[in-house]
Amino acid sequence: MNAGERAPDPQGARTPAEFLARLQELKDWSGLTYRELSARAEAVGDVLPRSTVANMLTRAGLPREELLAAFVRACGTPPGERETWLVVRKELATGGVRTVPGSMAAAAADRTAEGAAGTTAEPAVSRSGAGPMPDLDADVPAGAAAAPAARWAPGGSAHRGRIPRVLVAVVAVAGLGLAVSSVVALVRDGVERVSGPPVTPAAGPVLIRTLDAGLCLGEKPSDRSGQVYQRECAGADVPRYELMPLTGRDSGHWRLVTHHPEFGVGCTGVPGAAAKAAAPLHDSECGEQGRTESFRLEPFGTPVEGYRIRPGDSAQCITVTGDPRAPWARLETAACADDARGRRGQLFSFDRRD
Repeated sequence: MNAGERAPDPQGARTPAEFLARLQELKDWSGLTYRELSARAEAVGDVLPRSTVANMLTRAGLPREELLAAFVRACGTPPGERETWLVVRKELATGGVRTVPGSMAAAAADRTAEGAAGTTAEPAVSRSGAGPMPDLDADVPAGAAAAPAARWAPGGSAHRGRIPRVLVAVVAVAGLGLAVSSVVALVRDGVERVSGPPVTPAAGPVLIRTLDAGLCLGEKPSDRSGQVYQRECAGADVPRYELMPLTGRDSGHWRLVTHHPEFGVGCTGVPGAAAKAAAPLHDSECGEQGRTESFRLEPFGTPVEGYRIRPGDSAQCITVTGDPRAPWARLETAACADDARGRRGQLFSFDRRD
């Protein structure tokens, strides 16, 4: 949300498809992730599930009135403009098509074309990277999507709110990682940490370890933003990470799939095209627009000292901010460094786990 920039206006929408395009513009204007929208709604007593918002923006039908009201409020629409969204929705629900004054029709057509390019042509995708987001609130057939998340979640099954209908099977590749070494648990300054030589990336469940501190990537259990930090490796289960190699035009890149005990399956990414520094590394729904969710895991040094995590093909590296040895230091993008001082906080290992 840019200061001084007005929220998108739905009054030019003539059809449900145009109205949904305006809703996507409103989300983009807010600058908030699905999880952040849900948290803002809950703070004022509204119910706005993350999966429901994702489905709302990719379906052809109009959203329910109460869902729309919660959504526009969470996006930060000024109070005087919220009623307009409900009025336009009611008119479309009644007649299917609205008449827009002549001076607005041409603008509406232009905005619809832009909305179609940004919303219809590139819908939110499942973790497989193909197809629109499925109905995440629908019942999941036995033995299908629920199994991967439930296999590790405390107490049995996990929340299904973010689990796609069809999960891509990720098979651990035997023998892919040749540099297997023992990992030693150390206690330093009262914090249990994992140390040892870097472990090569391999498809499947992993602990992602920062080599400078021997800490592991994770989130604060009470933090709903999805921000990724380095933390002690013992109990680093929020979320659990799974490496998925990408194919086709993204061959050579990886997706950092997450399994969260509350939010289900998601993807780790950075906002935007990953070309700027200080972009936060955070977990959210897979395929959310405006995020980079593919990474190069680049070996560094001869022999290999560790692996740099580079969003897309950018010159940025995922970096531990502040004190590179401090628990709960944030991870963000920063320029990849080749000198010994700059490398601190940019090298990682991928320890395999069950």
